[in-house]
Amino acid sequence: MGEFLALLSPQAALERWLNALPDLEPETEELLTLEALGRVTMEPIRAPEPMPFFPRSTVDGYAVRAADTFGASDSLPAYLAVVGEVEMGQAPEFALQPGQAALIYTGGMLPEGADAVVMLEHTQMTMPGEIEVLRSVGVGENVLKIGEDVQVGEEVIPAGVRLRPPEIGGLMGLGITKLRVAKKPRVGILSSGDEVIPPEQPLRPAQVRDINSYSLSALVELEGGLPQRYGIVPDREEVLREVLRRALDENDLVIISAGSSISTRDLTARIIDEMGLPGVLVHGINIRPGKPTILAVCNGKPLLGLSGNPVSALVVAQFFLPPVLGRLLGLRVKRPRARLPARLTLNLPSQAGREDYVPVRLIESAEGLLAEPIFYKSNLIFSLVRADGLLRIPADATGLASGAEVEVWLL
Repeated sequence: MGEFLALLSPQAALERWLNALPDLEPETEELLTLEALGRVTMEPIRAPEPMPFFPRSTVDGYAVRAADTFGASDSLPAYLAVVGEVEMGQAPEFALQPGQAALIYTGGMLPEGADAVVMLEHTQMTMPGEIEVLRSVGVGENVLKIGEDVQVGEEVIPAGVRLRPPEIGGLMGLGITKLRVAKKPRVGILSSGDEVIPPEQPLRPAQVRDINSYSLSALVELEGGLPQRYGIVPDREEVLREVLRRALDENDLVIISAGSSISTRDLTARIIDEMGLPGVLVHGINIRPGKPTILAVCNGKPLLGLSGNPVSALVVAQFFLPPVLGRLLGLRVKRPRARLPARLTLNLPSQAGREDYVPVRLIESAEGLLAEPIFYKSNLIFSLVRADGLLRIPADATGLASGAEVEVWLL
């Protein structure tokens, strides 16, 4: 197969890839809520009870009837009889009558008859059992009402949401200790190259240790997948064919990190085409780094072919892996990727018609964040280790000038 005959933009390539995937419902499993961080919900979750479950104070102060404080001020205080104290974790056993108040703490349950809370600093004790109220309050002031956060039966989390710490806390607050989530997609990861050796082996001249299997595994885990490494495949057709077939049979998605030579990339693309229809959809993307990227679908399973260069492989994977894993997980609510505005510290040249992604270091200054480019070569992984994020130079630009306002995608 000839290489780079029709280069697509990254977005067009991604759309072609996703459009070729079948619509499949993810497999599901039941998990303890405590273990579900980062997992994707498979069914809507409804509140079995209201939250808050009872009317409660948001401040330390006195529970009152708001009408009894009308017009109260420093010069004309309202005088109320203190008839009790609300114990934390206990329902009050008394009710407020007109002209009465009760000492209450943040989170305490309002006694019957109370409809507001006066902050402690807006009162003063005149004698035992009596306070002056120095400021009026309205109905509901400093109070959380029953169901103010969530009504009983309300859908609190829809299907297709990745669970974050707030969702975990909210579910536990409602007493929902188990839920059904999507199973993690299995992702087979292959590294190829006669020069690549496992990390635990000592280096010899002309050899490099495997980086891509491990950086890609970490990214897969971060995005909700279950990585399964297939080791280092030598640059031999029959071996690559056998391992790739096994990986496709055993996984929902396969990633190949291939060698850098044109002959190796062509071999990889040709063997991918043998694995099932429609085969290779994209071979070559108008992006730097990552031009030789391969996107394929083989009998309904997505396959991503990456350059063997570690920076190139990881930058491209950052763009293509999250959307396809989200599709396999049934992710419907997509939150924007974290990004920060910054000011460029140097001129950055670029080639018109090609998207460039440049690692940058973020520096705090009196004027705000500065983005300092890290000049790199695509096989030097520590250029990404030293970076805080990636700066995108759009395809219609010929570069960016020093001092330009830019957006940095956080790594």
